[in-house]
Amino acid sequence: MMHYRAIWISDVHLGTSGCQAKYLLDFLKHNEADTLYLVGDIIDGWRLKQSFYWPQAHNDVVQKLLRKARKGAEVIYIPGNHDEAARQYFGMSFGDIKVEEEVIHTLLDGRKLWVTHGDLFDGVMQYAKWLAYVGDSLYSFILYINRYFNMLRVKMGLQYWSLSQYLKHQVKNAVSYIADFEHIMAREARIRNCDGVVCGHIHKAEIREIDGLLYCNDGDWVESLSALVETTTGELKIIYWTHIKGDPVAKIEVSNQPSAEILVKEAVL
Repeated sequence: MMHYRAIWISDVHLGTSGCQAKYLLDFLKHNEADTLYLVGDIIDGWRLKQSFYWPQAHNDVVQKLLRKARKGAEVIYIPGNHDEAARQYFGMSFGDIKVEEEVIHTLLDGRKLWVTHGDLFDGVMQYAKWLAYVGDSLYSFILYINRYFNMLRVKMGLQYWSLSQYLKHQVKNAVSYIADFEHIMAREARIRNCDGVVCGHIHKAEIREIDGLLYCNDGDWVESLSALVETTTGELKIIYWTHIKGDPVAKIEVSNQPSAEILVKEAVL
């Protein structure tokens, strides 16, 4: 079991077939942190409103997050655009998980990082949301193909590889959009007198310096299978979890909490 000062994950998209919940669940079983940040799009409300898809693995992820909070980890949930319904609960807690609009994380060396999902600074989301919905439908179709492509790779003994991410990064406009987004987020961090930013939204894990500020993106769990971590020595790293290690030896625990599936149905439908 690896222990970190902080872990950031986002863009899980529970409730969709593209979500790699089994990989995330395995990551959560093998990694723990003093603070766990859920940086938006954890649940895909857009898709769940169209059709309810909630396999056991998605239920297990929610239960694992609740269990980490119950065992003492500080778990902070910052909703994104796909789970924007949760934004009405800013300042509240559910099962010891705190819901916040944005937060400031202080690194071991004292630097301050602004933590936000990032969609509020995406021009498409703010001024052409209809286009975002169209793009989401096309993206879901690519992820559908990607799902069966990787099932074949697993049978061949190969690790997970994102066909959808590869195609996206070959498109010039997509690359330009990502670069613009990264610079906007760095600029907004400067306005807030922070030393850097941690965000999600664009499904591209990254740690780099932009105009003297630290830009970090924790990636996603439909393509990158990645998380951002701060080690106990203060180092920031991207972790890619493309292999399932299996269950560590764990204690049997009985939970009296209601089913995560019931909670999600009540919140979304």
